[in-house]
Amino acid sequence: MRQHLSVTLAVSLGLALANCTQVPRQQVPAEATKGVGTVNWPSEETTSRFVGLIGTKAQHAPPYLGVPETNFYCLRSFVDRQTAETRHQLYVSDSYSGAERRWGAARDEAGHTLRFVEISRNQITCDAGCSYAEEFAADIPEHELRASLHGLKIIFTDSSGAEKTITVSGSQITAQLAAIDARQNPPSSAPR
Repeated sequence: MRQHLSVTLAVSLGLALANCTQVPRQQVPAEATKGVGTVNWPSEETTSRFVGLIGTKAQHAPPYLGVPETNFYCLRSFVDRQTAETRHQLYVSDSYSGAERRWGAARDEAGHTLRFVEISRNQITCDAGCSYAEEFAADIPEHELRASLHGLKIIFTDSSGAEKTITVSGSQITAQLAAIDARQNPPSSAPR
């Protein structure tokens, strides 16, 4: 029974996590992220108006039932190719057993409300107690992200009033911003 639950969980979460993956990817030049983590840009062949940048993933809780790629968070940035406007989010994948949490609000550590984005909410199984997988995000204003090079705490609240605080490290923020800046302001080539 436990093996069936693990297989079901792995398949369900694999499909859900596909929303956070950009394929194919190419790594930002090393000088853009030197010593602060890996940030990946999708291939330039894409025809989409928006390009997504996925930052380094980190665990906010142990992997659910030992399944890799569960209970993590990462910064995501979306660049509009036409206007160069950039939007940033803290993305969270949360898998758990017990009562459904239904995450629905976010704020920064100063108490300012952030736009909450519900991405998905799935019941994995209720064979021996219920298990859920939720994906959600909080929009982080550009000026707030740039002012938080030391780190940033985002507090999420669920339907019961319980809270989950996600701490984004300064190195994650620095890597994300360096990759965005390298994308927006590529080094000019010297004339020959």
